[in-house]
Amino acid sequence: MTFGAGLNDVSVSKTIEKAFSFRKLSAVVLIINSPGGSPAQSSLIAARIKRLAKKNKTHVLAFCEDVAASGGYWLACAADEIFADENTIIGSIGVISSGFGFHELIERQGIERRVYTSGEDKSILDPFRPQKQADIKKLKKLQGQIHENFISHVKLSRGEKIKSEDIFSGEFWLANEALNKGLIDGVGHLEDVISTRFGDTCKLIKVSSKKSFFGRLTGSVYNSLIETVANKINLSRYGL
Repeated sequence: MTFGAGLNDVSVSKTIEKAFSFRKLSAVVLIINSPGGSPAQSSLIAARIKRLAKKNKTHVLAFCEDVAASGGYWLACAADEIFADENTIIGSIGVISSGFGFHELIERQGIERRVYTSGEDKSILDPFRPQKQADIKKLKKLQGQIHENFISHVKLSRGEKIKSEDIFSGEFWLANEALNKGLIDGVGHLEDVISTRFGDTCKLIKVSSKKSFFGRLTGSVYNSLIETVANKINLSRYGL
């Protein structure tokens, strides 16, 4: 199974279930190439993988390509073992929110913005109004809670393999240093690891989600563009 950016649990659920449905299954392999995304979706997908692995008593291996960072690493931690290429970027265990402030711009342009709400906090972090310290405090509290959930997930998955608490700072590393810190289990490629582990006769079956012809025709170009741009922005944080 291949996991990139912009995934959600609903879109991959059938693919994941299919991957665990084969008879005489030696292992399920996850291909991770993601700079991150929604923490909730990362958590939901990872939980689904772990439930099925436990139910079917199946070993799960993750292979990371360009990047497995933030939500991408959250997904990788659903596996029993994590491998990566020596040039793969690993880590970024943290939470980030970003945006822009436009209130001075619209004032200079003589634009009056009208907002009507029910609930005093409904317009929290409105980019067209000056920042409020109370809003920033609220956001940082939410970020802190999500970060703690992320840390708990990694600790539960990696256990005693973790060599240092500094891996939770949001920093990221190349594979060899990630290996030294206990973030991954080995530096290697899919075919080599599978051949060594299960023998040359082991057959790899690729499982991926497919859209119907109608779905491909009617898929939103706008949403695809937004996802692509967001993914490029996320990748640019890692120099990719």
